[in-house]
Amino acid sequence: MFAVISAGIAPGIALLCYFYLKDDYERTTIAMVTRNFVYGSLIVFPVMVLQYAFEAEGYLLDAFSHAFIRAGLIEEFFKWFLLFFLSYKHARFNEHYDGIVFGAAISLGFATVENILYLIAYGIEGAIGRAFFPVSSHALFGVIMGYYLGKASVSSSKTFIWVFLSLTLPVVLHGLYDFMLLAANQYVKLLIVPFMFFLWWLALQKVKRANLSQRTKDLPIDKE
Repeated sequence: MFAVISAGIAPGIALLCYFYLKDDYERTTIAMVTRNFVYGSLIVFPVMVLQYAFEAEGYLLDAFSHAFIRAGLIEEFFKWFLLFFLSYKHARFNEHYDGIVFGAAISLGFATVENILYLIAYGIEGAIGRAFFPVSSHALFGVIMGYYLGKASVSSSKTFIWVFLSLTLPVVLHGLYDFMLLAANQYVKLLIVPFMFFLWWLALQKVKRANLSQRTKDLPIDKE
C-alpha cells in the first residue's frame, strides 16, 4: 500500500515543483500553493459522485458527452470554481504567474487523489503511464486555466474575455483528450501522443509569456 500511495503522489508533487520553480520573478508562498493543492484534492469526491449519478441514471453515456461534459466540463468547472473564488480573489494573487502556480496546484491535487484511487483499484503497474498522461494532462489544463486568470488579474481591459477563456479552453482541451481515449477507432487513440506534445508546448508558451509579462510590467499585458 505504501508503494501504491507513493507512486500515486510522486508525479503530482514533481510536476507542481517544476511549475513552481519556473517562476522567474517572485514565487508565491508555499502555504498558498499547499492550500490550493489540498482544496484540489478534496473536490475529487463530489466530482466522482456527480459523474456516477449521471452514469447510474443513464445520462451522457455516449463518447462525446462523456468526454466533453462528464469529464471536461464537470472536472474543469470544479477546479475553475476553486481557483476563481478561493485564489483569484485572494490578496496573494497579485502576479500573472500566480495563476499558473495556483491552477497547477489545484489540478494536481485533483489528479493526485484520482491517481491514488486508480492505482489502489487497478494496481501499481499503470503508474508510469498515468504519470505521463492523466496526471500530466491535468497539470497542463491547470496551467492554461491559471494563465488566463492571471492575465485577467493584471489586465486593465478584456477581463471578462480572459476569465471566460480560463474556463472554456481547459474544458475543450480536456474534452478532446478524453474523446481521443474513448474513440472506437484505434488511429484516433494514437493521436493522444502528439496531442500531449501540443499541450506541453502550449503550457510552456504560457509559462514563458507569464514570466515575460512580470518582467515588463511597464508594457500593456494585452499587447504581448
